[in-house]
Amino acid sequence: MKILYKEKELAIKMRRKGMSYSQIKSKIKVSKSTLSIWLEKYPLSQEKIRQLRDLNPQRIENCRNTKLRKRQLMLGGIYNEVAKEIGGLSKRDLLIAGLFLYWGEGTKASRNVVAFSNTDPFMIKFFIKWLESMNVEKKVLKIRLHLYLDMDIKAETSYWAKELNLPIHNFAKPYIKESKFTSLTYKNSFGHGTCNVIYSNSVLHNKIMMSLKYLRDIV
Repeated sequence: MKILYKEKELAIKMRRKGMSYSQIKSKIKVSKSTLSIWLEKYPLSQEKIRQLRDLNPQRIENCRNTKLRKRQLMLGGIYNEVAKEIGGLSKRDLLIAGLFLYWGEGTKASRNVVAFSNTDPFMIKFFIKWLESMNVEKKVLKIRLHLYLDMDIKAETSYWAKELNLPIHNFAKPYIKESKFTSLTYKNSFGHGTCNVIYSNSVLHNKIMMSLKYLRDIV
């Protein structure tokens, strides 16, 4: 009885601090019915009940899932709207989109090389598709990866080969950075190093440079 009395005193003390039955039961192994008798004279205020309800893990999870579903519905609606606005990509659309992409990320200094670097596989695939639209065959492309010292070189090469649907022999010896990927304070969401697509062709390089000059002129 003495032990039970101590438990009751502890339960009352916890209740006065605004704790719920569930919180008290996690510390004191008694039934809910026993707690109801002990704490009958210690009801929680409506404000405290609302606070406990809002902090309930299941309620928080349900709220999070509801917000996620609403956001997905909202983004799905926007996606459908822009899909109608954009429609398909014509050859001209693809050409202009690729030029602006190259303007931002492409190699411009070397007169004999058309090259593009990015960490995003989708950006790399778009660039290759852009080259193909200008009659450049994938088999002539050289791929060079920039990886970190602690990366699995073989695994990363296989990853990019699969993503780009290119054979391993298209890949040059990767450039290995002395720093470690695991030591970076900032990591993008891709985490497979930087992929460089290289096409040696002075004629195409000149065409791209003059196309960019034309875009600058008309803008």
